[in-house]
Amino acid sequence: MNWNGKPYHSLDFYLRDCFGEKLYKLALDGGMTCPNRDGSLGTGGCIFCSQGGSGDFAQKRAASVYEQIESAKARLSGKFTGRYIAYFQSFTNTYAPVSYLEPLFMEAISHPDIAVLSIATRPDCLPEDVLSLLFRLNQIKPVWVELGLQTIHPQTAAFIGRGYELGCFEKACLSLKKLDIAVIVHVILGLPGETRDMMLDTVRYLSAFSPSLDGVKLQLLHILKGTRLALIYRANPFSIFSMEEYIDLIIDCIELLPPEMVIHRITGDGPKSLLIAPMWSADKKLVLNSLTRRFKERASYQGKGLLCR
Repeated sequence: MNWNGKPYHSLDFYLRDCFGEKLYKLALDGGMTCPNRDGSLGTGGCIFCSQGGSGDFAQKRAASVYEQIESAKARLSGKFTGRYIAYFQSFTNTYAPVSYLEPLFMEAISHPDIAVLSIATRPDCLPEDVLSLLFRLNQIKPVWVELGLQTIHPQTAAFIGRGYELGCFEKACLSLKKLDIAVIVHVILGLPGETRDMMLDTVRYLSAFSPSLDGVKLQLLHILKGTRLALIYRANPFSIFSMEEYIDLIIDCIELLPPEMVIHRITGDGPKSLLIAPMWSADKKLVLNSLTRRFKERASYQGKGLLCR
């Protein structure tokens, strides 16, 4: 199927289909930390995680949630008007008591310009009382929970310091789906030590597990200043994707996923001030245009394929 000009079920298509309009994501900071940082599981975070807890584009926590939303809207006023997704991105956004979480999320979901509440968290930080809160919020407006899986391979998970087993991820997905809460899973492509086949195995796993998932983010590994990964890379540089290699891998990944799976991300763009490698990823427009062209070339060569599925 041709999803409105794209050869996959893009987030943009999904939003226009479900909400009748494009929604812009506002990255917010809920002021939380992570069990991988506060000593519960570790103190340095996952090796790829920046000082901003992967929320380097988020608004500053010094402001209230309402103020963060208004500030982010003001920055976009010249190029976008409409409704938004409130995205709690920095660190682990259910790693706090419900007494802290409820007013925080209610302030976001009650804003008249917010259409969706999206919460990035870990599968080991979803106790029953938090699940109950998410269920109640989901009765007000749609709630998305974004879970960082990154890989299915235990040796890689240990290397990056993820801190939970695959069974924990599966349990969290099933618990959320029972409550009719949308689940979006994050995967990182290019983690050190993983072969191309290992990365595709993670995507095959997600395809088999797809009844419990609503979307996927396919994230190119970024090496950012201030991370443990940057120290590893400088001491012992490991192989990273060229743009052409990554684009071919992304196409293979998308072909493995069910056609109805919503693809929320296919590359990612770390802050240019922090980016060490791969530098080609900083030109997001070039990457996306090259991907579209490669899709078409591959479909034409095969005589069928993604553009026709």
